[in-house]
Amino acid sequence: MRVFHDLNNLPAFKNSVITIGTFDGVHKGHQKLVERINILAKQNEGESIIITFHPHPRIVINPQDKTLRLLNTIEEKIALLEEYGVDNLVIVPFSRDFSEQSAEDYISNFLVKNFHPKNIVIGYDHKFGRNRTGDFHLLEKMKVDFGYSMEEISKETLDDIGISSTKIRNSLQSGEIKLASELLGYNYRLSGTVVRGLQNGRKLGYPTANLQVNDIYKLVPKTGIYVVKVHVNAAVYKGMLSIGYNPTFEGKEQTIEVNILDFDKDIYGSSLTLEFVDYIRSEKKFDSIEALIDEIKNDELVTRAAFANSEF
Repeated sequence: MRVFHDLNNLPAFKNSVITIGTFDGVHKGHQKLVERINILAKQNEGESIIITFHPHPRIVINPQDKTLRLLNTIEEKIALLEEYGVDNLVIVPFSRDFSEQSAEDYISNFLVKNFHPKNIVIGYDHKFGRNRTGDFHLLEKMKVDFGYSMEEISKETLDDIGISSTKIRNSLQSGEIKLASELLGYNYRLSGTVVRGLQNGRKLGYPTANLQVNDIYKLVPKTGIYVVKVHVNAAVYKGMLSIGYNPTFEGKEQTIEVNILDFDKDIYGSSLTLEFVDYIRSEKKFDSIEALIDEIKNDELVTRAAFANSEF
């Protein structure tokens, strides 16, 4: 997959088949769009193109809104789209000026001028241009002028698979990890850098790697204890993860701490990725350190059991 970050350095695409969107999550609904443009590109002896935006449009349009949480970093989005076989990914630098162009200019000066599409495929609710006034009907109307064909992925098609980025966010924020994985079509991931923590886990006999998430907009699932796969230094390990405030130790700030099973290497400063497998329990405050240790031992049993009947 070729990745482009600059509209001024695009090649002359051949029989391009395009789709446009933020593609947060690259979930099963998005995968329908990707599948369709890949099929059309093959039929037309052309190439498929995903057009997406960075930063996320909401960050630019409403910078004061700190509530936005995204399912993918831009790096994760690139990796996923490559996995699903897209020929080209164009990451448009989103700006307020870009958002202010009329819907008609968006079609003629952005889509047609840069991509010369043979086919455009969009979801039923796709909007674009100033005040989001452009839609499928405008694209359909202007196809006569520019010679592209239009295709819409219907509401019925997407409703059949019952998927939206909002539903996935809600699942992760309520600890419904299995549901989120089903809607995404893969296990949710969280990446960052291993930093030094308070080392409470070491005192308990369960040393942890403390993860600092580097993207402030990346969604962190609800507080609690999780079964995870841990990707570090090109290897994958079993792990049990705690997201929370360490109430037994009167913690005040949220931490993301993972105990990597059967692992004893120094990985401070390393990049680490957590792959969420299942939710074990909510965070609790224990009356004693001994009670906390007993619960962690049980969490370990649950974690090991989760991997016992699966290929790892």
